[in-house]
Amino acid sequence: MRHRSLAVAAAIAVLPLTAVSLGVSGAQAATPHAAPRVALPNTVNPAVAHSEKKGDVPAEQQISVAVSLKLRNAAELDRFLTAVTTPGAPEFGKYLTPQQFSDRFAPTQQAVDQVKAYLAAQGLTVGDVSANRQVVNAHGTAAQISQAFATHESSYLDRQSSRAFFANDAAASIPAELASVVQGVSGLDNHAVRKGRIAAPNAATATPSGMTPAQYQGAYNLNRTGADGTGTTVALWEFDGYKASDLTTYDAQYGLTGPAVSTVPVDGADYDSSPGQGEGEVELDSEIVRGAAPKATQLLYEAPNSDQGEIDMANKIVADNKVSVISISWGTCEPDTTASSMTAVDNAFKQAAAQGISVFSASGDDGSRDCTRSASGSGVTSVDFPASSPHQTGVGGTNLKVSGTNTYSSESAWSTAGGGVSTVFAKPSWQTGTGIGGTMRTVPDVASNADPQSGFAIYSGGAWAVYGGTSAAAPLWAGYAAQFNQKAKAAGQPALGEASPRLYAVANSSSYGSAFHDVTTGANQDFSTKAGYDQVTGWGSPVADALTTALLGGTTGGTTPPPTGGCTAAQLIGNGGFETGTAAPWNTSSGVVDNSSSEPAHSGSWKAWLDGYGSAHTDTLSQTVSVPAGCASATLTFALHIDTAETGSTAYDTLTLKAGSTTLKTWSNADAAAGYVQQTLDLSSFAGKTVTLTFTGTEDGSNQTSFVIDDVALNVK
Repeated sequence: MRHRSLAVAAAIAVLPLTAVSLGVSGAQAATPHAAPRVALPNTVNPAVAHSEKKGDVPAEQQISVAVSLKLRNAAELDRFLTAVTTPGAPEFGKYLTPQQFSDRFAPTQQAVDQVKAYLAAQGLTVGDVSANRQVVNAHGTAAQISQAFATHESSYLDRQSSRAFFANDAAASIPAELASVVQGVSGLDNHAVRKGRIAAPNAATATPSGMTPAQYQGAYNLNRTGADGTGTTVALWEFDGYKASDLTTYDAQYGLTGPAVSTVPVDGADYDSSPGQGEGEVELDSEIVRGAAPKATQLLYEAPNSDQGEIDMANKIVADNKVSVISISWGTCEPDTTASSMTAVDNAFKQAAAQGISVFSASGDDGSRDCTRSASGSGVTSVDFPASSPHQTGVGGTNLKVSGTNTYSSESAWSTAGGGVSTVFAKPSWQTGTGIGGTMRTVPDVASNADPQSGFAIYSGGAWAVYGGTSAAAPLWAGYAAQFNQKAKAAGQPALGEASPRLYAVANSSSYGSAFHDVTTGANQDFSTKAGYDQVTGWGSPVADALTTALLGGTTGGTTPPPTGGCTAAQLIGNGGFETGTAAPWNTSSGVVDNSSSEPAHSGSWKAWLDGYGSAHTDTLSQTVSVPAGCASATLTFALHIDTAETGSTAYDTLTLKAGSTTLKTWSNADAAAGYVQQTLDLSSFAGKTVTLTFTGTEDGSNQTSFVIDDVALNVK
């Protein structure tokens, strides 16, 4: 007989890992570690394979690293990200705050402390921890770094780019005790450098030439939405600085007024007193956003140009939670950096999506050979990151022709617009209707003007020049998103949030022809445009007013399921595995959500344990769900373990499941089994209704019966 007290015992904390500093002498040492270790995959920069090793990194050389921690409850997070972007779903637009995201999905403070303790024990100086607990920064000598991650740091020469760099020779590893919490480590090499996706400007001039705000506003109907970005904030993702005087000159030339740009330093970076070669990139980004959404506030985040700087910037933006849109015009080709670092950034983008933040990234300016100007070379078909991340929107490039009255004339693909197939990220569930097979993510998603032959008038470095590149396309779409968010707020609707799922829904609807300019001429090196989606221009460029109407569910839309038909496949139960360690969004009686070992979970560590006291007692577990109208199938599944001290076939203790007032099924002590039994119930009759699913466990006065529930799901299609 297994009893439990009515008092709920506190969960036993996992103690910080204790490690013994092994000490390294003057040279790096490949010191063996007594404790079992686990390799961290994808932590060697691919450039190592085709670079010349020149020798050891001096043992005393300082190296900084960013240790990325794993998100929790990954399946539940994926479910939530689908639901929050699906019009008609109960959670549509119900974005999380940073605190809510941390409570449900972020690494625990316990995990952070465990990692910090290990790093400190290896002699490293532990620095900042990101506010969302996803990154622990540390620094130390090459010898200490080598010891901590059981690898070796060497000096290399990349002859393709004539760059000297340092890198680890083999995959990093960590003690097995940390494997469940550590995602990866970045900073073991300094090879990857983010480059602006900007086409070199023509010669500077004293007066402006090139496309003006009035022209691209008119061509894309940005001037017909009735919005100017008022009340919205856009983050600019930068690795260099700007001159405020250049921005004010641009504004004055075109009669633009709006809030002054503010700089937000990351890891101490602040380039504005002396901008470098990337100044034109930064000022292009700001000026295009100003032209598309003049009244939007711009926060210009500036970070060190390194893996660690990029990861820290991504996490700071989402933890700050001050913006609803992020514009990114810097990137690297996927083969030139580690998948470990890309995953760390993508995890921050997942948080952005959960919080309702849209991310737009330039797809690159070297066509389907994104590594042309980098170490891997033009012989490799490749795409640009972050544009390949599945939790942002990749923006390709076109050549736009505008009429004399500032209206749309025609558009063709820019021949070096980035696009192709990711080798890192799988095809997301929302990437449908493209006509392209395979299991990997394709790039881009959308496009807009980028060809320097139809480039933009930009004021930078005290002069006018014509700039192109997908660096101009990404901030134009970011400006559109700021306009949309202003309109959505006025209409009482949620912000755009993760844009791609919603844009693909419109593109796959009858509204496609009115909401997008479908670009059907032109090609890059390996892919040609075609009707509908292609790997040069995605779905095309925006018809801003019609796209806004469609996204808001108007007559040109197609994203809101009709009252009596249509269904988007989804999983509707929140926290079905109880792995958040808290009940929400369930309502429960005391002590039901539990992680004790007396009754093991079906998966993970947590489950719902009703009854089991051996005395008269009633426990409840309930959650309210809305089953969309038009769904032909609604299937409830869960794992149920019944453990009892009762004997015989008489039902003394019972578990009843109801949907509203309708009893779906009753179980009892007579149904006890040695392990979990999968349960399946048909809820299709509840389509178009909001109902509360309630489990009620009732025990009589003697002999315990435990009803243990885990992995609850309600799938509709």
